[in-house]
Amino acid sequence: MTKILIVNPNTTASMTATIAAAAQAVAAPGTEISAVTSSTGPASIEGFYDEAFAVPGLIEALLNAPDADAGIIACFDDTGLDAARSVARYPVVGICEAALVTAGQIGKRIGIVTTLPRSIVPLEDLVRRYGFAGRAVVTACDVPVLDLEKPGSGAKTKLQAEIARALDKGADAIVLGCAGMADLAHELSAQFGVPVVDGVAAAVKQAEALAGLKLTTSRRGAYASPAAKGYIGLLERFAPKK
Repeated sequence: MTKILIVNPNTTASMTATIAAAAQAVAAPGTEISAVTSSTGPASIEGFYDEAFAVPGLIEALLNAPDADAGIIACFDDTGLDAARSVARYPVVGICEAALVTAGQIGKRIGIVTTLPRSIVPLEDLVRRYGFAGRAVVTACDVPVLDLEKPGSGAKTKLQAEIARALDKGADAIVLGCAGMADLAHELSAQFGVPVVDGVAAAVKQAEALAGLKLTTSRRGAYASPAAKGYIGLLERFAPKK
């Protein structure tokens, strides 16, 4: 039995349910999916400020599940990924990195369609970090994250229109740039006739592979365990121990 913990680092439980369903749909027999919602932080993560305040809840969720075989951060900003890898005893996969690696194997030019324009620059930073500059272009459909679940918001229509624009500009494959879009990948792929990659599903398969290979995060160098020291105030309980 492979146990995969998926953390939704925002505090919207209904979105966690969407993420869990998408993960379970691709999980191999013998993989147990546990999806949890952060207990503290923003209702949605839209930009650098929200991301900063989502990290403590994310770390807490990872530390509360020490028996997992792998973890997934279900936010396309790969919120707190480096910090998570520094403290979790199991490998941690970010859905942006997972989606790009997957899309890069089935398409040369990748269109990433995210939610709001404010998310474009943070995602462009990740594209460069992961080595996809020149292959991936980030655009936004101008839909607030929470509107993805709101009936009558027009979110799906706006997303479809932005995917069409990305394809017109030469994309060979599409990556959905928000975990809240996880349930739309197969429908959109059939509609447009191109691979549409959901980062949640991609991350599940990569987490299964890492767990199956019995690999975990290196504790040498950048991901060495945090040095013991005191923290004060609201973050006191996160102080690294010896």
